Amino acid sequence: MNKDYDNYVARMRKIADVEHSAAVLSWDKEVNHPKKGSEIRAQQVATLSGIAHELLTDEQFGILLDKLQQNSKNLNAVQAKNVEVSGKRYQKIKKLSKAFVERKSRTTSSTYDAWIKARAQKDYSLYREALQQMIEVKREEAGLLGYEAHPYDALLDDYEPGFTSAQLDQLFADVRKQLVEFAAEIRQKSQVEDSFLYKFYPRQKQWDFGIDILKNMGYDFEAGQQDISTHPFTTSFGPTDVRVTTRIDEHNFGSMTWSCIHEGGHALYEQGFKPEAYGLPIAKAISLGIHESQSRLWENNVGRSLPYWKAHYAKLQEIFPANLKGIDLVQFYKGINKIEPSLIRTESDEIHYHFHVLIRYELEKALLEGSLEVEDLEQEWNKRYKSYLGLDVPDANQGILQDIHWAFGLIGYFPTYSLGSFYAAQFFEQAKKDIPGLLEQIESGNNAELLNWLRDNIHVYGKFYTANDLCEKITGETLNFQYFMDYAKAKYRDIYNV
Repeated sequence: MNKDYDNYVARMRKIADVEHSAAVLSWDKEVNHPKKGSEIRAQQVATLSGIAHELLTDEQFGILLDKLQQNSKNLNAVQAKNVEVSGKRYQKIKKLSKAFVERKSRTTSSTYDAWIKARAQKDYSLYREALQQMIEVKREEAGLLGYEAHPYDALLDDYEPGFTSAQLDQLFADVRKQLVEFAAEIRQKSQVEDSFLYKFYPRQKQWDFGIDILKNMGYDFEAGQQDISTHPFTTSFGPTDVRVTTRIDEHNFGSMTWSCIHEGGHALYEQGFKPEAYGLPIAKAISLGIHESQSRLWENNVGRSLPYWKAHYAKLQEIFPANLKGIDLVQFYKGINKIEPSLIRTESDEIHYHFHVLIRYELEKALLEGSLEVEDLEQEWNKRYKSYLGLDVPDANQGILQDIHWAFGLIGYFPTYSLGSFYAAQFFEQAKKDIPGLLEQIESGNNAELLNWLRDNIHVYGKFYTANDLCEKITGETLNFQYFMDYAKAKYRDIYNV
């Protein structure tokens, strides 16, 4: 037994305990807690964040990590990787003081509260001052962490280690060049019918169907639960307690359905980690791009596919017979894959979705560098929606207030949504090669082999590989945007007779 490594594991699990305790309080704030509890809840979360920061940046812990890294020959490959990743995190977090971490936590709570109030009145001005404070905190954080080319890189590294804004600029150049042209090509064709998706779908029936969807995917309800929140999300307190939320619009069937499948994909990743590795890097996601690949793979490559609905459409017709009377399977499949510019990112089609991400990336990058101020943000948002999507934004809730991410200080997060879709296309193509008859299995309602493939090829490794190394290990090459374009063209040229 390696006593030093055992001490490291004990410290990492203690840190995880505190961090997940704060996460429980944050989850409760969005799902259950009374309105008047916000101020004290913010204090509680800030206190726990400070404690976790002290544990992680303790000088003795740093000495222990150095000792383990210097004697890595006494560790196996997994142990050495755990220590290496923790060492990098230690050096990075050490740059942030406890006072800054607590202030950042309090700012997050106040900004979130302002976002909720602003949404209630559809008034960006009620959010503007709090968001300004958050942007100032994130600018300060980027400076503390350090960067070479752009402050955005310092924050992006939290979500997609190793990626830079320069690489994102190139990636989104491909999006502009190829996706914009393809979307324009589709818009010239006759539009598919989807009005049946916006009839009255009773709340409870939608909820019950969503639970069935999650069960069919393999989500373990003995290790999680689903609730309602303003913005759907997944949170994990360890692989044996991974929770998801959804939202239900009784006049939009897709709102609940796709959030269930999307968050279910995230949750399956978290439930796929080994409980015995709790608190260690080997039981944490490589990057948010890889995390998002799991949700987008289930949501789009599986959940919006014809084989998937061959398995589930008959049951859906039984639940909502009046709404779907006379709508055959192919009509339904085309309807749920309608390509049309929309205002809401989370309800966007697979093609225009990346325009939404591009807009947010450009705006938050400009906010960080100071070329755009919060005071002008709503106007610039509306301008870009007109430019990229040809849409006029009617109110703040359908525009600048639609996402919760900036309220939480998640600057650098949005690009991972596009990265996830691109990884997903590449992974799913490989899964079809590795699993004989995969599409036929999905058509029969059997998703078990696909989930096992994801467990064996992605979930099990945690942070053992970088995102690019894992992608190359699985598919033989690093992230290649062409897989997504090939997938999109094959699917939508068939639907729209392009």
